[in-house]
Amino acid sequence: MNERYSRQILFPGIGTAGQDRLRDSRVALLGMGALGSSHAEALARAGIGRLKLVDRDFVEASNLQRQTLYSESDAEQRLPKSVAAAKRLREINSEVETEVVVTDVNSTNIEDIVKDSDLILDGSDNFLVRYIINDAAVKLGKAWIYGAAVSGYGATMTIRPGVSPCLACVFEEMPEAGSGPTCDTAGVIQPIIQTISALQVTEALKILTGREDKLHGCLIQTDIWENRWNKISLAAPTPDCRCCVRRDFSFLIAESAESVATLCGRDAVQVRPMRSDGFDLGSFATRLKGIGDVRSNEYLVRFTADGFEVSVFSDGRAIIKGTDDASVAKGIYARYVGT
Repeated sequence: MNERYSRQILFPGIGTAGQDRLRDSRVALLGMGALGSSHAEALARAGIGRLKLVDRDFVEASNLQRQTLYSESDAEQRLPKSVAAAKRLREINSEVETEVVVTDVNSTNIEDIVKDSDLILDGSDNFLVRYIINDAAVKLGKAWIYGAAVSGYGATMTIRPGVSPCLACVFEEMPEAGSGPTCDTAGVIQPIIQTISALQVTEALKILTGREDKLHGCLIQTDIWENRWNKISLAAPTPDCRCCVRRDFSFLIAESAESVATLCGRDAVQVRPMRSDGFDLGSFATRLKGIGDVRSNEYLVRFTADGFEVSVFSDGRAIIKGTDDASVAKGIYARYVGT
């Protein structure tokens, strides 16, 4: 076995047999932002055989504080994150095969993206994508590891279809658009990224080496700035779960996803969330105060972010002016409004 992995092989939980299993494993990383780039580096250094790197966005200067795979030159070139990640991972470990997928994960492509993977790691930035991942993972019988981080707070849980509760068991309803903070409205510190990623990657190593008996079996929540940890034990799937019990995979139906429409002749895209009941414009405007000039009235909130003019309406719908690219518009929506 390669000397590269000698210290990992010495660890009793992995050993030579475990290292062989890691070499033969295929992992899909959905989202190559802060969490995803941290996952990718750790798994590449661990010797995972094949990493599928999936992301819709490109590298920007504001990413560099926490997205550890990327460099200033990546941001200057506006390289797609999955492209920049693969380039860096080849320098870290040339033995690991990387597959670059520059796309927006949605109900129409998720099954094709993950069907040949042994495990799915969540590095996405919104709940809609996570519910899509959950439906696909349960349908295909693939384990996946949820993770989220914003400000100093993070959460993670490991989902094994047929064994553990799925995401829909724990979070029965998807949060309403605009109801929670995002990294672009509340900020984020790099240590919470490393903390949640470390938990996710450790769970991944346990699954890939066949040590499911060591999984933590909890929804873990932490705020490392406020020094708070919370572990909620997860036993069995909810008896009437929409997804893993009744096998209603409604998030895999294209009509159930958010609606995106390019506005002809206006260099703008409209994004309408799947759920927007009770969208609170006042609270949303307050959350945005830190980003600069924010104007609002009883009908809409308007602000400028990353060179785009964004208008968010009381039904949660937004018009992003300055692009005709639906993926770019959805990225801006997820970053500043949240889904």
